[in-house]
Order: sequence, then C-alpha cells, then structure tokens
Amino acid sequence: MLTETELRVLADRLHAAERDRAPIPPLVSEHPDLTAAEAYAIQLLNVRRRGEAVVGHKVGLSSAAMQAMMGVDEPDYGHLLAGMRLSETQPAPASRYCYPRVEIEVAFLLGADLPGRDCTEADVLAATEAFAPSIELIDSRIADWKISLADTVADNASSAGFVIGAARVAPDAVDPRTIDAVLYRGDEEVARGRSDAVLGNPVTAVAWLARTVAAFGVRLRAGHLVLPGACARAVDVHPGDRFRAVFTGLGEVGVTFEEESHG
Repeated sequence: MLTETELRVLADRLHAAERDRAPIPPLVSEHPDLTAAEAYAIQLLNVRRRGEAVVGHKVGLSSAAMQAMMGVDEPDYGHLLAGMRLSETQPAPASRYCYPRVEIEVAFLLGADLPGRDCTEADVLAATEAFAPSIELIDSRIADWKISLADTVADNASSAGFVIGAARVAPDAVDPRTIDAVLYRGDEEVARGRSDAVLGNPVTAVAWLARTVAAFGVRLRAGHLVLPGACARAVDVHPGDRFRAVFTGLGEVGVTFEEESHG
C-alpha cells in the first residue's frame, strides 16, 4: 500500500508529463501492485491541483474494441474539467497533447443528481435531461499508450478534451442502444460504430460509473455531462485534421485541429 507521499510523487510525475508534453513510463512498472483505489487517489490529487470546475465525468474503455486496443479488460473512469471543453468553431491546438486521439460518444446531460452505490439504469434515464452528440479527445501521459487499468485511472482516464454538438434529444425520443455513429476525417470515413458497443447500452455504463465513483465519495450531479464510452475505436489526431461525427437521431458534431506551426 502506497503512502500519501508516494501517491503525491506519482501525481507530480503525471502532472509534469502533461505540462511538459513529456510522457513517462507506466506507473505499474515501478509499482506493479498499484490498486484502482490508489490510482483514483492520484487522479483526484491532480484534478484538485488544476483548480478547475468539474463539469462532468467519463467512462473509458467501455467497448470491446477499445479494451482490445488498449489491452485492458474493464472500463476506466475520470473527471471532465471546464478547461477541457473544445469548440466546434475554434481549432484545438494539437501540439498541446502527447498522443491525441478522438472517439465518438453519445453524451448524457444530467438534469438531476444520480444515486450512488444503488444507481440503476432506470435512475439514469430518469435523471437524464438529454442526449447529445459528442467527440471526446483522449491523450495518454504514459509513454506509447502502454497502459494498465491503474495507469489510465491515475491519468484521469486519459482525458484531454471534449466537444458537444448542438442537438439535445430527450431520452424517450431515441433508443440509446441503437444510435449509429460515423466519424469522418475530412471526407473520409475513419470509424463507425453503434451505441450498444458501450457495455450493451450506454445507460448501463453511466449507472456503473455512478456506483463505482460512489465508493470514493464522488457523485454525478445535476448539470453534469457524462461521457459513457466510445461507440468505435479511437482515431489518431494529426495537426490540420478536421473531424465530423454523424449520429442517427442526434445530429452532428465536429472539431478541427490547428495546422502544425513551422515558426
């Protein structure tokens, strides 16, 4: 079991890796017994250090495709902060990140607090004000994405940014299990999936998240955004890329990345 000082040292390393865009070796290479609870404590240290408003939460690695891609066998979870919000109209700086990738997700906008340890899918649907189209930007401060579950939880579930489209669709207006989503880079289709890739139903992922973080004293609150996980594999980002995601019944959302600077 790691001491508070050891947890702070690991949090400092991840913070510096993000700040300096200098990825570090997996934490488990030095601490192979790092637990999920210890990893979440590291995550919380860096969330508090940033001093930004928490605007939501995310589930990551919730599809078979993403778990296979990353070599893990269960989801991770993290915080979404105000400074992570990206614009559909202003290009994002690709140079800010280590290994940026984008994913397509059905976003949940909560109109009421979710229960904690006893949260059910019915609770999630009752508390959800609307679904919205979203693209999440993920990044790893762990070198070459060589992550274990503990590494990615400590690294705030590889969170980096998100953009939410304009559409707001009531939960009873669409089946959250059957939303098709296609991601384009320019005019080229680069990923395609369906919302039931996320634990069979993204609602299930949100209920799982509410129960999981309750053990750490965290609640999903009214006004929060929840990203339940990707409908399809993640796609690498390069400077100058322009992405557009199209969701059946939810509309579209897009994000562009700045061209590489040669100055």
